Amino acid sequence: MAAGLLLGFALASWAAKPASTVPTLDESTALALGQAVVGTKVPDYTLLDRQGKPIRLSEYRGKPLLVSFIYTGCFEICPTNTRMLHEAVKGLDKLLSPNQFHVISIGFNQPFDSPTAMRAFAAQHRINYANWEFLSPHANIVDPLTKSFGFSYVATPAGFDHVLGVTVVDAEGKIFSQVWGDNMTAQKLGEPLRQLLGRAPFTQTETLSDLIERVRILCTVYDPDTGTYRFKYALIVEIVGGFMFFIAMIWFGVAELLRKRRARRAQRTQRPLLPVPGEALR
Repeated sequence: MAAGLLLGFALASWAAKPASTVPTLDESTALALGQAVVGTKVPDYTLLDRQGKPIRLSEYRGKPLLVSFIYTGCFEICPTNTRMLHEAVKGLDKLLSPNQFHVISIGFNQPFDSPTAMRAFAAQHRINYANWEFLSPHANIVDPLTKSFGFSYVATPAGFDHVLGVTVVDAEGKIFSQVWGDNMTAQKLGEPLRQLLGRAPFTQTETLSDLIERVRILCTVYDPDTGTYRFKYALIVEIVGGFMFFIAMIWFGVAELLRKRRARRAQRTQRPLLPVPGEALR
């Protein structure tokens, strides 16, 4: 009861203050700070997963990474946006497989966003993806960590006012883009992921299945009616037709080259017939 009275008194004190003294987040400044970190490399911070196990951000390198910041004490905005992110990730199933990218949600309200709280938050909203983890940073690194990702927030009487979005990190740990907004869709996330995976250089270890997977990604389009990606069979036919035409042109070119070589070889080996003696006198 005493705690409740103190909380009520604190909220009443906040409400009694002039509107100008209530902390607010400047949206234009927050967006500018977020865009300013694009192209920078994220430091290798160590956080805790839902089981309390230390995990370094460098462990996520090698694949694209989607990063969102939340606080578990939020009753509306963070849960809603996390569920929307969940639907968007599910909408990527036709475009990408879970082993092609990672997703992490980081709790920035420390020490309250503990591994236990993050585990409960994920369970409450039924998020159980093998490539999605909920992480808790130490309170000492929250400020530099959030600044590294260009994430801005301000404490308010109701909790925190913060920007809404997802940071897209490339396979090398550099921030590739920021996806802003409270209406997260598979298309908004799929396009930067498609760019990252499509422009990745070929390596000697890549197999035929890896090449086929790249072609498959190029042959998917976003369907706004379902909120998911689907195969565009017409594009597949165009790619296959173009490939077959290319092979046919190479085959005809090689065949023509071989025919000309055989003709020249025959001309060089052919000898003129000598006239039969006395035939010229007839």
